[in-house]
Amino acid sequence: QLPTGLYKKVLVILHDSVLPYMNEPALMMDFLTVAYGIGGAISLLALNGLFILIHQHNLEYPDFYKKLYSLLDPSIYHVKYRARFFHLTDLFLSSSHLPAYLVAAFIKRLSRLALTAPPEALLMIIPFLCNLFRRHPACRVLVHRPGGPADMSEDPYIMEEEEPSESRALESSLWEIQSLQNHYHPDVAKAAAVLNQSLSEMEDDISGLLELSAYELFDKEVKKKAVDVPLEFEQVRGLFGKKNDIFAEHFSLD
Repeated sequence: QLPTGLYKKVLVILHDSVLPYMNEPALMMDFLTVAYGIGGAISLLALNGLFILIHQHNLEYPDFYKKLYSLLDPSIYHVKYRARFFHLTDLFLSSSHLPAYLVAAFIKRLSRLALTAPPEALLMIIPFLCNLFRRHPACRVLVHRPGGPADMSEDPYIMEEEEPSESRALESSLWEIQSLQNHYHPDVAKAAAVLNQSLSEMEDDISGLLELSAYELFDKEVKKKAVDVPLEFEQVRGLFGKKNDIFAEHFSLD
């Protein structure tokens, strides 16, 4: 057992400073699988090492996607290691052989959590979801199903279900993204509106959006050039602002 701080320091460098120099990287399987099961930031950081062992050293992890799904909680859009997590999640969900129910569960859970996410995270996650729809056309039923639930209680999706296959995500619809089309930030509303149109076959490059910060978003808005809008000012006449207002003969605005 390691202190939490030491766990994080080890896992941050393990995938590029330790595993490549080991004669038998498979010896780290137990350590990484235990770390992956701890939860929180430690589980996120263990993903890097697990990715290498799964893809290069034939590590079999039967409940890998179930555990990955359980890591999706409201803090996922706020944590320090958000970019690393979504980069790896993008890789894990890139296979076209994944079942539709599994991908739909990830799409639905990420969309539900997006309702409380900051704008900089939303500008990353919406293209991320669009890419998932491009890779897995069977999930597009979530977008094209007309008439979402009147309220959250009517949504068949079970947010609390830990097993993706039992979440009933494929029976639901993406009313959450429709809600984001009315977001206060215009860039987010514009990004969410893309799902109203047919998606292009070319995937969006999200690499530049993974580490987008609130400061960069604010700085971008501040540096926008203001457009001079011509205004016509007409002095108010009468009580109701109309010309030849009969009330003006009998009432004064003073």
